[in-house]
Amino acid sequence: VMLVESGGGLVQPGGSLRLSCAASGFTFSSYGMSWYRQAPTKARELVATITSAGGSTNYADSVKGRFTISRDNAKNTVYLQMNSLKPEDTAKYYCNGRYGVISYWGQGTQVTVSS
Repeated sequence: VMLVESGGGLVQPGGSLRLSCAASGFTFSSYGMSWYRQAPTKARELVATITSAGGSTNYADSVKGRFTISRDNAKNTVYLQMNSLKPEDTAKYYCNGRYGVISYWGQGTQVTVSS
């Protein structure tokens, strides 16, 4: 099982990034997928979630209206489009796949928002 995140980097405040998470080794289309983030000295927090078929999404209040989660089950990939980025969005972003009690994590990709 692998979840490989990509797309992180350094961006100025107000900028955009698109994160991708490529999955392999499990039935991706059966799993709910989420993005989490963790900033230094802070607990990991849920950013966004999408159901297995992509019909429903949920977001943390701090990112509503700025971030969009989506998935392509044909490509076994989940995305996080991040717009209007703020310095407080700086964190390592992790992809998670969940099916019942089964949970898989990626290694994370760093996002830094700074001028």
